[in-house]
Amino acid sequence: MKKIQISPSILSADFSQLGNEIKRLENAGADMIHVDVMDGHFVPNLTIGPPVIEALKKDSSIPFDVHLMISPVHKYIESYAKAGADIITIHPETTDNLKVSIDKIKQLKKKVGVSLNPETKVEIVEELLDQIDLILIMSVNPGFGGQKFMPQVLEKVEKLDKIRKDKKLNFDIEIDGGIDFENSKLAINSGVDILVSGTTIFKSNNGDIKKNIDLLRSV
Repeated sequence: MKKIQISPSILSADFSQLGNEIKRLENAGADMIHVDVMDGHFVPNLTIGPPVIEALKKDSSIPFDVHLMISPVHKYIESYAKAGADIITIHPETTDNLKVSIDKIKQLKKKVGVSLNPETKVEIVEELLDQIDLILIMSVNPGFGGQKFMPQVLEKVEKLDKIRKDKKLNFDIEIDGGIDFENSKLAINSGVDILVSGTTIFKSNNGDIKKNIDLLRSV
């Protein structure tokens, strides 16, 4: 049975203690750190940029899973790569040429992620799946934490999982948005490999993040 990976979103962490929060997540068994980068343009919120990622990365021993919700994205890819992103995930809507942006991430020796919003079709990336390391399925409209999970996106997960098996491809399927102890099981059973969760990990069970990570991972 495959091991489900957990990528806690630091969007729900205590921003005054981010370094310590990341250490807590590492000690609790997180597989990677999910960093939501928002520009106030592509999505209606602002978060952090390369200098903060660079500072946090120095004290982290697990990969940084950096989700760029910024437009135009192409010109910023190198900055986030240099800051310490291990996986760089972009949206097709934020680049003039998705293939060129994928190639740029690869040239920088980083893993390539492509994120699909709830209304974005799988077909937009289908011909590029052999060049992608990770597909991030958004189960909310991106821009804010704490939103309600949209179960209809699991159809896309199932479709991607079928393509992956039929074509013998190796990309991971990640899901982000309103993930809790109930819908995480639906996501895993649909073919998800990586769960992104913020509120559930940091707030449930009186903030017992190890317990919450373990519960999310179990089916």
